[in-house]
Amino acid sequence: MASAAGIVVEVAEDGRHLSLDRGFMVVSEKGRELGRVPLDDMAVLIATAHGLTYSNNLLLALLERDCSVILCGRNFTPAAILWPLDGHHIQAQRMRAQADITDAFKRRLWQAIARAKVRNQGAILQALGHSAGAFEELARKMRTGDPENIEAQAARRYWPLLFGPDFRRDAEEPGINGLLNYGYAVLRGGTARATAAAGLHPSLGLKHSNRSNPMCLVDDLLEPFRPMVDIAVHRMVSDGLLEVDRETKRILAGLLVQDLRTDAGVTPLSTCLFRLATSLAQVLSGERQVLDLPLSPLPLEIIRGPSAKEGAHVTQRVSAHVDDGDV
Repeated sequence: MASAAGIVVEVAEDGRHLSLDRGFMVVSEKGRELGRVPLDDMAVLIATAHGLTYSNNLLLALLERDCSVILCGRNFTPAAILWPLDGHHIQAQRMRAQADITDAFKRRLWQAIARAKVRNQGAILQALGHSAGAFEELARKMRTGDPENIEAQAARRYWPLLFGPDFRRDAEEPGINGLLNYGYAVLRGGTARATAAAGLHPSLGLKHSNRSNPMCLVDDLLEPFRPMVDIAVHRMVSDGLLEVDRETKRILAGLLVQDLRTDAGVTPLSTCLFRLATSLAQVLSGERQVLDLPLSPLPLEIIRGPSAKEGAHVTQRVSAHVDDGDV
């Protein structure tokens, strides 16, 4: 299984060609090399430009390393994610267990995931000076399968408190919504990588079930971690960063190495995704009883973190000629 650690690389300019050379992804334009990245260091490749070309050998090499490849459409929303067919040595066994799960069991698992999300939303708001009591109460009231749609009730309270009464979550809108889209794309790529590495099928979800969505399970598992994107976007907006550009992309891509509190100590978000996906596979096979979720509420010192102006992103590790660098 690939390591949970890794970097996020985005290629955002048209006319680039991505190829493989001795364990490196090479970015070139009209035959001239612009930069290269070690494949073993990569966790997610995000393609936001539309005029890119790829070598088949590169894509195969990335998938062999469980590196998610995300192809983005309008306003940075993911249009497709490539994932390996063989992500785990007992993948077939785990997928059979996943396909055989009962609806009642799905509802219990979703209850645990949705509760963690609502509690983390409350923790984010508490860090910003709002009361989190209503969110803790909503999480406690959530029943198996969330028949009262507590998750939606929490969202109706959450967004106006976070971004103001006039804000509406609309994936087609720019500004704050575009920043959220990009952050969620990074998170989705990390979750897809963890899901494949755990030997689970991304289409067989617990709650999400849209027939046109090939990543239903991925979208289930990333839910408790969405507030980490939200607080990062809130920080950037507070610092006057309102557009998806070079600076904000670096900050959002760095979320996969953000530390969270777990039973095993402080752990990077990317590792938490691997642990959650693996724990789900083990629960389905009867090897354990509960999901491995980060502890709620999230620690306030982690939520606050450094602002964008203080340098929340980390240093580039590859050639500056690679579009938007990497983190």
